[in-house]
Amino acid sequence: MKTALITGANKSIGYETAKRLSKNGFLVYLGSRNPENGKRAVEQLRSEGYENPEAIQIDITSLDSIVNAKDKIEQQSGHLDVLINNAGISGALPQNASNANIEDIRKTFDTNFFGTVNVVQTFLGLLKKSDSPRIVNVTSGLSSLTLHSDHNWQFYAYKGASYGPSKTALNAYTIALAYELRDTLFKVNVVDPGFTATDFNQHRGTGSVEDAADFVAKYALLDVNGATGQFFSRDIKEEGSQSPW
Repeated sequence: MKTALITGANKSIGYETAKRLSKNGFLVYLGSRNPENGKRAVEQLRSEGYENPEAIQIDITSLDSIVNAKDKIEQQSGHLDVLINNAGISGALPQNASNANIEDIRKTFDTNFFGTVNVVQTFLGLLKKSDSPRIVNVTSGLSSLTLHSDHNWQFYAYKGASYGPSKTALNAYTIALAYELRDTLFKVNVVDPGFTATDFNQHRGTGSVEDAADFVAKYALLDVNGATGQFFSRDIKEEGSQSPW
């Protein structure tokens, strides 16, 4: 059976993405920092008829927690086919470049960038045992330097020293990783599900978690001819087309 790990999957986009992969026959590990939240999410999925979800505790700011999760999946499944790095934080507000607290910036990077890198590096060995390994790093349109230079962009004024830059760093890391793995079976991409209404933005987003999950899952299910090393966004261009970084 194919296996997938989704970090931050006990609610919102991660939770809905778990449904999509489960429907496609995956054993889905729902990563949750709080194990009780993860268990409740799995119970809810099973009550809705999803047969293959399993909760797994993972705090991506803790290397020990990441390694423990990897060991558990390795013991149970022996491999991993899909890794979706969905967990992230918005960071403390305000995020003015001139006076944002450096520790607040560091905390955001510890989760959105360094934490994600730790997850990727820890799970690469299990992913290499798959015949179709896929890595999806969930990003944001706010990570795009091209868009932040466009005065006509609808979110041009939404700038900050913490969240956007942490995702920009993640984009750059994804390029480097995809290039390193270019001659392998891996497909590695960053995917922006768009301005989605979730707890993350106090439900101010204009998109639904269902549509966002469809978009994220699409790049987790790429076939052998799928793209790698690309940035895809629901809010920038038509679905399936490459977007500016």
